[in-house]
Amino acid sequence: MASQTHPVLLVAFFKSESGNEPVRDWLKALPAIERKAIGEDVKTVQFGWPLGMPLVRKMDKELWEVRIHLQTRIARVLFTVSGDAMVLLHGFIKKSSSTPADDLSLAKNRLKQVKE
Repeated sequence: MASQTHPVLLVAFFKSESGNEPVRDWLKALPAIERKAIGEDVKTVQFGWPLGMPLVRKMDKELWEVRIHLQTRIARVLFTVSGDAMVLLHGFIKKSSSTPADDLSLAKNRLKQVKE
């Protein structure tokens, strides 16, 4: 199978009303090696969409997570697809087996803002 040369989706960061990009800020605070791993997995989704497990899991209507395995921990990036863009809504380091309700509700609130 030929590898895709053009992304299926563009990548956009959720932007708050005040102009903040929380996922971009979260990424900037991570070590470079982790940023690179997250970027590679996001890029895999961007070029291969739609994808399923083990990399992408549907969390809710119009809400998915990229499941990222870092060297010593696990990261998640919650996103939606709006038009031809993958909008990164929320990123966090996973500390328990299930996605924390706070992280899920934050992503859902941002999803509502994107879809308005």
